Amino acid sequence: MRIAIDAMGGDHAPKSVVEGVMQAVEKYTDVSFTLVGNETEIRKYLTKDTNISILHTEEVISGDEEPVRAVRRKKNSSMVLMAKEVKEGRADGCISAGNTGALMTAGLLIVGRIKGIERPALSPTFPTVDGKGFVMLDVGANADAKPEHLFQYALMGSIYAEKVRGIKAPRIGLLNVGTEDKKGNELTKAAFEFIKESGVVHFIGNVEARDLLNGVADVVVTDGFTGNITLKAIEGTALSVFDMLKEVLTSDLKSKLAAAVLKPKLKSIKNKMDYSEYGGAALFGLKAPVVKAHGSSDENAIFNAIRQTREMLETNMVGTISETIEKMEFVTSEENGGE
Repeated sequence: MRIAIDAMGGDHAPKSVVEGVMQAVEKYTDVSFTLVGNETEIRKYLTKDTNISILHTEEVISGDEEPVRAVRRKKNSSMVLMAKEVKEGRADGCISAGNTGALMTAGLLIVGRIKGIERPALSPTFPTVDGKGFVMLDVGANADAKPEHLFQYALMGSIYAEKVRGIKAPRIGLLNVGTEDKKGNELTKAAFEFIKESGVVHFIGNVEARDLLNGVADVVVTDGFTGNITLKAIEGTALSVFDMLKEVLTSDLKSKLAAAVLKPKLKSIKNKMDYSEYGGAALFGLKAPVVKAHGSSDENAIFNAIRQTREMLETNMVGTISETIEKMEFVTSEENGGE
């Protein structure tokens, strides 16, 4: 299998990207990589070129550019050329830590949607207290959603959790303001009934945001607006808690001594709650795996995004989603008298 990677995307590119690929080359002999970007800069960090090719370009989409305009105007940018490698069959999946909106646009316009999927979903895996994690979709690909979109998110999330994360009968929860069946706004009430009546996923009902990190569900579905707010709230809270701990544990000599003793335990907690250990945020619903690594990704985060992409390819997750949607459309057509 071959994975195309935007070597110039992210805060620490190309250094962290190339170093992450170097880790992956050592681990996965069955994967080849196409690094897209400035060849001179990329080669500064290459320690070996086994299973690696470079597609040179000097054009880059920056983090503050308007996504659609950037993708359409910068046709030779590292991100656009990466997506074209997938579209034209020279790569099986792709990864970028660059501009999120631009990657979603490139995914839609260049890689393309799976037939029958109305809206792709941006889907990161969050850490949980028990270390198992959960997938949330959507966290920003689509600010608005319809009940049928949330059902498709539930379906795609369930397939990912089972195929890639190895969870049998993954629990699907609908993010809401309460756990009661009738809670929420018009969208969540309608989506609740839609997902429940479908009978094709293990739906456990409504879940609340306060229970997410306790592992209340394996897959959590919501609209992109609510999902993105939840994502930012979780990230911000985690950073604030660690900042407060650091301030307290360095406030005086006694605290510093205590911190020295607790350092290994605190590090293990930080590692357990590190989202980058789970990979990037996959764009579910596209014709091939497209993974968004965090903008501040280090080499370890890039490596985990590669591991995630490889697992998606190895388990044929995209093919399973496509086949499942196709069968459901056939059943619906039969039920409607072939209309």
